[in-house]
Amino acid sequence: MKMRSMISMLLFAVLVLTLSLSLTACNTLQGMGRDVEAAGESIQNAANK
Repeated sequence: MKMRSMISMLLFAVLVLTLSLSLTACNTLQGMGRDVEAAGESIQNAANK
């Protein structure tokens, strides 16, 4: 019974770690998207001048 409990705890820890990393990555990708959008707008504004 102890082994099953330890495996459950390990799986839970892996799940929490995976979830936190995916949320961090989502935030990072969103910020990168904004940066790429701003760069594209700058290029477009320079081309329109």
